[in-house]
Amino acid sequence: MKKIESVNNEYIKKLAKLKEKKYRDLEGKFLVEGYHLVNEAKEYLQEVLIIKEEDKIEGINNILVTENIIEKLSSVKTPQKIIGVCKCIENNVLKGDRYLILDNIQDPGNLGTLIRSALGFNIDTIVASRDTVSIYNDKVIRSTQGAIFHINYVLGDLEEIIKKLKEKHITVISTSLKSSVPLKEIKGKNIEKYAIVLGNEGNGVREEIQKLADINVKIEMNEKLESLNVSSAGAIIMYSLMK
Repeated sequence: MKKIESVNNEYIKKLAKLKEKKYRDLEGKFLVEGYHLVNEAKEYLQEVLIIKEEDKIEGINNILVTENIIEKLSSVKTPQKIIGVCKCIENNVLKGDRYLILDNIQDPGNLGTLIRSALGFNIDTIVASRDTVSIYNDKVIRSTQGAIFHINYVLGDLEEIIKKLKEKHITVISTSLKSSVPLKEIKGKNIEKYAIVLGNEGNGVREEIQKLADINVKIEMNEKLESLNVSSAGAIIMYSLMK
């Protein structure tokens, strides 16, 4: 088993650069931390950095390192003693009948929670605009709790993708506070093939995207509250349509 002991090792410095989006994009790789996420990432795992030989994972490259190296590569204060190097997971394959479309989501916690909810509520594919926060952001990865590795994820131009989905007879349902149908009016309908569109935390779904939707919906609630957090709204809509 290969062993690296210096934090100044060239390969370790190269891995440390994967904390930055431009290097992840360049290398097509990203890091995952901790035993749970490394185990969840097995399909995409290329190698692991471990401190103890008993943590070795069969079938991939294992590198024995020091705690200082783990700390250098980690994004948390008290890291677990294993880090995985994974190949990137997004693709351009639109598959399934249930989609979650994300227009410029910026908060990593919101994106991670939406990915986790999407898996829980039987979404087949998540489609994100290119200006949405990176799925490989360490906070996104942690907040998905591994759901990121079990759902199809597509990055691309939303207008083009929505047009393709409509050609497949997918009903596009966008959130909107203007000229919207209350969610309760559509959740009882038998809509089996659908795409839910959620927008930016501050600005919502872009107007040009809303215009492409078959239905614009709003969640009816106490009038004293103007709006819900996007991850909460998304979970409510996904659950309603699943039922």
